[in-house]
Amino acid sequence: MPEADIDRIYDYDPMYLADILKSVKTIAMVGASGDKTKFSYGVLRQLSEIGYDILPINPNPKITEIRGLRVYRSLKDIDKQIDMVEVFRPANELYGIAEQAIEVGAKVLWGQIGVYDDSAAKLAESAGLKVVMNRCPKIELFRPFWKPRLDLKI
Repeated sequence: MPEADIDRIYDYDPMYLADILKSVKTIAMVGASGDKTKFSYGVLRQLSEIGYDILPINPNPKITEIRGLRVYRSLKDIDKQIDMVEVFRPANELYGIAEQAIEVGAKVLWGQIGVYDDSAAKLAESAGLKVVMNRCPKIELFRPFWKPRLDLKI
């Protein structure tokens, strides 16, 4: 699918995204990494510092915590309500993660930039979840503050 088509298909109303980000408290981050050079680490750090309850998920048994946060092996291992499942995994894994998100009673399925699957979205939406794909919550949180500076010289 050409990149322009992806932007068109996954063009969400800013209020839809804002409502999700205002309403969620607990975010399970599937594919969280303790590697400071990985994008997921930066997003985890930022969302945690803003005040979200981040639940990192990484199947590697050697990783027990990231930034002082307990690491879970799977969504099923989490013993509290999950508001949002954020996915930092390849797009071909999104459908299975959507199934798990439904099973644990999550309210939102969010695919990170590059993570999208229409069938996973339909499955999650049919189960009552809100769905966002091919977007980054860290970016969306700061988007309202981006203002064009037309007075700058080139």
